[in-house]
Amino acid sequence: MRVTCVGGGPAGLYFSILMKERDPAHEITVLERSPAGKTYGWGVVFWNDLVEQVRSSDPVTARELAAHAFRWNGEQLVLAEEEPVYMHGQGYGIGRQRLLDVLHERAVGVGVQVRFEEELEHPAQLPAADLIVACDGVNSRLRHVLSDRFVPKVQVGRNKYIWLGTSKVFDVFTFAFVRTPAGWIWCHAYAFDEETSTFIVECSPETWMGLGFDRLGETEGLSLLEGLFESHLDGRPLAAKGAAHWLNFRTLTNESWHHENIVLMGDAAHTTHFTIGSGTKLALEDAIGLAQELHSSKALEPALEAYERERKAALRPRQTDAHFSSLWFENVARYAELDPVCLFALMHERRSPLLPRIPPALYYRLHQATHNVRALRRLRRFAAPRIKALYGR
Repeated sequence: MRVTCVGGGPAGLYFSILMKERDPAHEITVLERSPAGKTYGWGVVFWNDLVEQVRSSDPVTARELAAHAFRWNGEQLVLAEEEPVYMHGQGYGIGRQRLLDVLHERAVGVGVQVRFEEELEHPAQLPAADLIVACDGVNSRLRHVLSDRFVPKVQVGRNKYIWLGTSKVFDVFTFAFVRTPAGWIWCHAYAFDEETSTFIVECSPETWMGLGFDRLGETEGLSLLEGLFESHLDGRPLAAKGAAHWLNFRTLTNESWHHENIVLMGDAAHTTHFTIGSGTKLALEDAIGLAQELHSSKALEPALEAYERERKAALRPRQTDAHFSSLWFENVARYAELDPVCLFALMHERRSPLLPRIPPALYYRLHQATHNVRALRRLRRFAAPRIKALYGR
């Protein structure tokens, strides 16, 4: 099979590795619009379950992934001037460029051709291939050209966020909430190597405007953020890769994931809010799923239909989780006056469809009193799908 992957991100690179490993006779080319060694963003986060999934499909890549990742231990929440609250847990961070380097080296090692600075505006520019995999991100040009076939839908989140980095090493995943005259602003911070951390800042649009970010230039905006989070940064600066843009998260879905011999994968097919930390995991799961279906089917169309059906089904609960998680952060003021222990507990419950429907203090008391009671678990199972239906999800 001749396969062309449009986009050299984690999804396209890992898919090419799996296809080539299963059958070295496949002719696989990955086309990436950016120059080699240039990417956006800082570090991504993942957990042991992803390492195990990768290990089951490609032990060599799993070993490299674990070897180059930074392991953080525990989570902490810092609310204003209160003492930090700590919870046990473990996870990984890895620089996006480091992840791409690992996958690129592995892909080239198994015989995949990777070409950089390949700018494509239309499917007509693509080389002849049996399968075209559009894994060129949330702004996929192939999907845009064929939007009448894929029927994408985008839902824009309410909060503003900015993806930054810092030399302060957060070896504990940190949520720090800062009270300002304009409202609450907070960070999601975690290390991804021995020298650098991802530092995502988020706030409501009212707080964003009240603090003047709509009028400040990049330098002034970063300086203001450094001042607001000074006690958490230990005087270390914040930095952006490229321009420091504030964004609103866009949740992308597509009615169809394939058309003729073109199939969507990764962020070109779907996005889930960053507060559940599943972007990289879902991209690699797409790669695993598509490679498996192509390997087990003798015909292309049934394989693509099965891939779309299975991945949509697997994605649905993640999208629901992401919806309620983003909703929690869009309503931080509803919870921020609680004590830090209560706030942290409810933040960890943010995927619950019951939480937006019950007063926070009452939910916390019920959660603490009946957390391990079988009856409450039965109540949650009974009530959750009915409340989800109220949200159309």
